[in-house]
Amino acid sequence: ESRATVAPDKEINIQWYIPPMAKESNDRETKVLLLYAYNTNPIRISDISSTSMFSGYLWIPLARIISLREKLSDLKEQIELSMQASKIFSTSERTSFHEQNETLKIIPSFKPKRSDAKVHLDGKIEEIAKRCLSEVKALLSVDPALSSPLTEIPFDVTLQSITNLKDMFDLANGCIISDGSLFNWMISLLH
Repeated sequence: ESRATVAPDKEINIQWYIPPMAKESNDRETKVLLLYAYNTNPIRISDISSTSMFSGYLWIPLARIISLREKLSDLKEQIELSMQASKIFSTSERTSFHEQNETLKIIPSFKPKRSDAKVHLDGKIEEIAKRCLSEVKALLSVDPALSSPLTEIPFDVTLQSITNLKDMFDLANGCIISDGSLFNWMISLLH
C-alpha cells in the first residue's frame, strides 16, 4: 500500500496555501492559510469514518511566518554549533586523557550525536528556544490573547525536532511530523 493511503503511525501533515495576491487596503496584512490534518491512531484511507482523523485550517499573517522561520533557522544553527562545540570538547578531553596515560592503547570510538538524540541546551539557547516556541504557540492558538509565554520547553529538543518545526513553517513545502513529543505539542495547540 502506498504512503498516500496508509498512515501507520500518528502524524500531522502541514501544508500552506498562499492565495493569489490581490490588491488589499493598507490596513490589512497579507495572510496565508495553514492547512493541517492529523491522525491519533494508525489509519487506512478506506476507513474514512475514523474518529481518529482531524483536520483544520488557520489564517496566519505572512510576515509573522517569515519572521518565525528565520528565528527557527537561527535556533537550529545555534543548536548545531553547540553540538559541534560539545563534540570538539569531548574529543579534546579524550585526546588529552590519552596523552596523559601512555599505557592506554585503545581510545573508545566517538559516536557522533544522532539528529534524534536529546540536546542539552545552555541558558542562552534555551531562552531563544522558549521565545521561538512561545511565538509558535501564539500563532497556532485560537485565542492569541490567552497564549502566555512558555516557561518550559514543551517537547524533547533534538536536532530533528527543531528541523521539523522549522520545516513546518516552510511555505513552499510544508512537512509531516510523526509521533513523538513535538507531535503531541502540535496537537495540543491545534485541537
